[in-house]
Amino acid sequence: MEPITHLLTGACIGRAGLNRKTAYATFVAVLTAEAADMDVFWGFAGPVEELKHHRGITHTFLAVPVLAAAAVGVVWLVDRWVRAGFPPFCQKKRERLEHGAPGQDLLPKATALKGHGFSRAEELPNADAALAAGEMRLGEKTLPQGLKPNVSSVAFAARLKSCPDTSCRAEELLPQPIDTLPFAAPQPVRWGWLYLTALLSALSHLALDWTNNYGLRPFYPFNAHWYAGNLVFIAEPVLWLLFVSALTIPALFGLIGGEIGAKKKKFRGRGWAIFALVGMVLLWGWRWSEQGRARTLVENARITADPVKRMALEPYPVNPFRWHAILETDAYYQTAEIDTRTGEIASDDPSQVIYKPPVTAATEAAKRTPLGQVYLDWGTWAVVRDVGQEPIQGLNPPQLPPGRMWTTVEFTDLRFDYFFRGAIRARNHAPLAGWVYILDSRDDAGEVLNGREQR
Repeated sequence: MEPITHLLTGACIGRAGLNRKTAYATFVAVLTAEAADMDVFWGFAGPVEELKHHRGITHTFLAVPVLAAAAVGVVWLVDRWVRAGFPPFCQKKRERLEHGAPGQDLLPKATALKGHGFSRAEELPNADAALAAGEMRLGEKTLPQGLKPNVSSVAFAARLKSCPDTSCRAEELLPQPIDTLPFAAPQPVRWGWLYLTALLSALSHLALDWTNNYGLRPFYPFNAHWYAGNLVFIAEPVLWLLFVSALTIPALFGLIGGEIGAKKKKFRGRGWAIFALVGMVLLWGWRWSEQGRARTLVENARITADPVKRMALEPYPVNPFRWHAILETDAYYQTAEIDTRTGEIASDDPSQVIYKPPVTAATEAAKRTPLGQVYLDWGTWAVVRDVGQEPIQGLNPPQLPPGRMWTTVEFTDLRFDYFFRGAIRARNHAPLAGWVYILDSRDDAGEVLNGREQR
């Protein structure tokens, strides 16, 4: 799927309850949901290299734990950076805590307590008296004698009394810079839960990419086969609406609650996030059911006069009842438009018959070029056509001396050679198409993929 869907899915995974287990859950979920698409940086090496590596090693089960660990590592660095007060506004808050108003002067004590291994706070009825004497027992430990009481002792004693026996660490009882930062998490970081969140989010990326008709290679490099569910299109507005609603409606309810004086909830939107994720899975199931119905309609109808060798059903955005069918015979490809709601099959237009182009020396040479090898590895419904001396848009034809000739070879993939809003796409506007100049039916003289020249 495109990046927006991955980002919104990661946000909902984090807010579905994992953000109650650990700080930074939503942040790491969003980060890992997008991490696999860092292979787009291969685009700087040219469009052919980008296609070669896109949905490659980063989109595999082998990479999932590595990407999850990398995302957690980034969060660790951010956490260290925030706690150190390096951002300017954090440093100002730190200075106010260290030198500021009464009641906020326990920062040195908080720093000292961190190194003494306090793990549990006992509820002491005489907490104020113990603090006044300069001594406080926390579980099996005693407050270091060098830490004397001050004007904040009463506040510390109140926090200690209200703390559950097993959930508060000593450093959580005292004011710290991170407690006052506007974006800081209200609970401690639990790294195991954070890694689990990253794993789930990384797996969601593979699941989403499998559902569309581009596909992925989850077992690469051990198995280079492409797998595609063909359930939803690469960009699905229904999923956008579902996820955006789940993330914004709780905020709107919070604003309404604030206006009427309702108590602010610490974690808002868990139910809506779960609803969106469940809704996405239900949408997949619905589309899988409609795809099966479309396949049945095609198999029971006589669309081609010749035996069909294989068939594919490509999805349309938004409409789960509309499918684009591709059928291959020995001599041609037949396409058809399927409506599972009405049972109608439209396949009578002459443009829906695509005869297989003849194999020439130029097309065979083009298949051996870098573009040709990469394209045929990815293009499960690739068509290679010698179009003659037709200039490639964005690349001038070769300037040759007399006696030499050039020709253009075109690569298209029928999975994307249709107009996604409901009509057949014109041949010269096919997306993800490639072209190669071939000299003397054997030499590569220039390559263009998806409108970009490979240099």
